[in-house]
Amino acid sequence: MLLVLLAGGVTTVLAADVKGSSDHQLLNRFPGAEIRSYLQKNYDAASLPRAKIDDRKAPSELLELEGKVTSISYRIPGEHSALEVFRNYEKALQQGGFETLFACHGPETCGTDMMPFISLEGRVRPQSFGDAVFGSASERIVLSRRSDETGEVHVFLHVVEDTANNRTYLYQQIIEGTALELDQIKTLQADELQQSLERHGYVAIPGIYFDSAKAEIKPESSAALSEMAKLLTSNAGLKVYVVGHTDNQGSLDTNLALSQSRAQAVVEALRDSYSIDVARLVAKGVASFSPVASNAQEAGRSRNRRVELVVQ
Repeated sequence: MLLVLLAGGVTTVLAADVKGSSDHQLLNRFPGAEIRSYLQKNYDAASLPRAKIDDRKAPSELLELEGKVTSISYRIPGEHSALEVFRNYEKALQQGGFETLFACHGPETCGTDMMPFISLEGRVRPQSFGDAVFGSASERIVLSRRSDETGEVHVFLHVVEDTANNRTYLYQQIIEGTALELDQIKTLQADELQQSLERHGYVAIPGIYFDSAKAEIKPESSAALSEMAKLLTSNAGLKVYVVGHTDNQGSLDTNLALSQSRAQAVVEALRDSYSIDVARLVAKGVASFSPVASNAQEAGRSRNRRVELVVQ
């Protein structure tokens, strides 16, 4: 009997689910399943395996996607095997018009390092998710795609049994292709930056962009950097701390290093591209120690990931 169906826009929420979560509108959950972890981003990148992985640091073939990304981890009672759960979802996707891009079972077809890649690298399953299970003999994976007049959708499913605790886990990631809404962030002009520094002693700089977990400044940050340079050029005596902030995703040590590297990258960009004397700039990374919003939801986390100038 088919227990999982395409949801048709109807979502389910149970009392045992993690706060703020729900099923994706595309897929119903397996009966008895509880949501253990949940993360949704309006626009993000995803890297999904479409071939076996024997070295998690050098995966052979990844499908790189961008769009609305919904990640859900379900815990299912142990009387339901990984095979039973997998076959139900597989059938639901087939009936919904999805084509299979990749499927595997166990280390022979999934590779010896597939599960560590999914659970530990943070490129598929968010590192903030708990309940990681390592039992590769039972793991089953399917990557499916559907394209129609409403757009392109990819579904990635990873099912594994936790035999020690008599339960089965399903990790589900759905990527909905969507156009990125640009021009949402207004670049502050140099005089606006100066007014905020005079009034508050600091200013957050919108429009400084980095790829996730990286410290290389993206080219579209040039407008914001230019206004920072104008501010510093027109105020020759001004000395500032360039402060990098992150959200609370990942370890504290990682975020401290990342925020420091990002702050240093801004200092070096001002020096190299705008000839600003680095003696006037001190880079400092403070990770997630000074949030301006709650880190419980992505909207708050995106505000917390920022670069600020602080008057020395």
